[in-house]
This record gives sequence, C-alpha cells and structure tokens, in this order.
Amino acid sequence: MNILFICSRNQWRSRTAESIFSESEDHIVRSAGTASSARIKVSEPIVLWADIIFCMEDSHKEILKQRFQVATRDARIIVLHIEDEYKYMNPELVEELLDATAPYF
Repeated sequence: MNILFICSRNQWRSRTAESIFSESEDHIVRSAGTASSARIKVSEPIVLWADIIFCMEDSHKEILKQRFQVATRDARIIVLHIEDEYKYMNPELVEELLDATAPYF
C-alpha cells in the first residue's frame, strides 16, 4: 500500500511519520507539505500515487481538495488531528502518530 503523510512544511510531523512507518515491509511511505516553503511540496503525481493520505490537520485536507480537485475526488484522506507543536521524532509525536493511525494498519 502507498501511504502519504501531509503537514505544512514537511519538517516535523509528516517527516516523522514517514520515518517511523517506512520501516514496514508492507507499505511504501512518503511525506510532503502544503506550504510553499515545504521541504518536499505536495504535487498531483504524489497524490495520485497514494492509496491513502494522512493529513495532520483539517486545513491540509482542504488545501489538497482545492489544489488537486480531480486527483482527490476519489482519494481516501484521513485527518489525524495532530497539531503543529512537536519537533522531528519527538517521542510524544511518535506515540500520537502510532495511536492515530492504528485503526488503518
């Protein structure tokens, strides 16, 4: 399964998620950001590539739906409701990501 994690700048939350879930042999994991300053910017090809998209906040989902209307029409997009208050690989962030995604893995 191809899994995409989205946050704003792709520095802390989505990058942490990519790091912890990329160790799985069952999934291919990528991450991207919605902001123009994102480390890796979300694009239509990566949205189309994903079988499931995990957004950290509702605003990320809305941005995806506005920018990529056709690509997101049938996309499976899940909002994890993880606020931007953690640094990369923060143990609390890792735990929150594991808990929030558990029903989908």
